[in-house]
Amino acid sequence: MKEYDVLSKKLTKVVESHGINRRDFLKYCAATAAVLGLSELEFTTRVAQAMGTASKKPPVLWLEGQSCTGCTISLTQSYPPVASIILDTISLRHHGTIMAAAGDLAEKVLHDTVKEGGFVLIVEGSIPTADDRFCVVGGKPFKKTIEEAAAKAAAIIAVGACATYGGIPAATPSKGVGIGKILPGKTIINLPTCPVHHDHLSGTILYFLTTGKAPALDKIGRPVMYFGESIHDNCRRRGQFDAGKFLTDWNDPKQKEWCLIQKGCKGPMTYADCAIRRWNAGINFCIDCGSPCQGCAEPGFYADMTPLYTAESEISKKILAMRESGLIPKKENT
Repeated sequence: MKEYDVLSKKLTKVVESHGINRRDFLKYCAATAAVLGLSELEFTTRVAQAMGTASKKPPVLWLEGQSCTGCTISLTQSYPPVASIILDTISLRHHGTIMAAAGDLAEKVLHDTVKEGGFVLIVEGSIPTADDRFCVVGGKPFKKTIEEAAAKAAAIIAVGACATYGGIPAATPSKGVGIGKILPGKTIINLPTCPVHHDHLSGTILYFLTTGKAPALDKIGRPVMYFGESIHDNCRRRGQFDAGKFLTDWNDPKQKEWCLIQKGCKGPMTYADCAIRRWNAGINFCIDCGSPCQGCAEPGFYADMTPLYTAESEISKKILAMRESGLIPKKENT
C-alpha cells in the first residue's frame, strides 16, 4: 500500500487547508506512532478513520476550576499544526474560555451534554476543599459540577499540575486538590506539568480515539509513554552532574552549562519527557533556559518543591543526599 493511500481525499483537503502537505502529516504520524507503540501504517490508518468519522466520536467537555488558564493557552498554541487538526477534530462542545457561546446558552450546552453522557471530560484547574465558595462557576460549586459530569463521562483527563495533583492552589487557603481526590474509584488520566504539554493532550486524545481505551498509566495515573523516564536521565547537563560540576554562581560564565542541582533542580525525582519533547515548538525547555527543573510533573508541586531556585526544599535535600550516597548512578558512556 502506498503511503498516501491511507489518506482519503476528504482528509487530505483538511490537512492541506491548514497549510500542511501530506508528507509532513505522515511524518508526524510516524513520530507519534512510535510513542503510542503502533506501526506507522496502522496508526496513520486509524488516525484517518478517526478523523474522518469525527462526528461519531464522543463529544468533549472542558471544565476549568482554580487555574491561571495556562493549559488553555497551551491548547490554543499547539504546534506543529497537525496537532491542531487533531484537536479541531474532536467535538469540543463546552470550553468556558474559548467557546463562542456565553451565559445561559453555554450552560445549556453543558447541561445537555452531561445529561446525554458518553463524553470525554477534560478538567483544568484544582478543586477547593476548604470551602466550595472558593470556586463557583455558573452559579454552582465547581466540585458539584465535576462530580455530576464525571458520573456520565466515558473518559476523564486531568490537564496540568492543578487538575492532576492540586498544583499551586494546593498551597493556598483554598486547599485545592486534583480531581482524583474527589472522584475515588474513577480512572483518571493525569497529564501534569505546568501547563499541560499540548503533545501530551493531543496524543492521549488520539490514543483514545484510535483504541477506545486509556493508554498504559503509571501508579499515579500518568501515561507511561510520556512520563516513564526522569528529566535527569535525558538532561544534556547530565554529564556535568556525573563530573561533579555544579553551578553555584549565576554570574560566573564558566559555570553557565554546569548542573543545576545546587540551585534546586528537581530533575532526578521528576518523571516527564520535557528534555526530549521540549517546548515552544521543540526549541527549548526549563533547564536549557538556565532554570532548574521545578518538578511540575510530580504530585508535590508546588508546595513540596519550594524554594524553587535554591536547594533548601526537602526534595532537594533528598536528591543531594542520594547523590552523596551513590544512589544516583552515573550514566553509561558520559
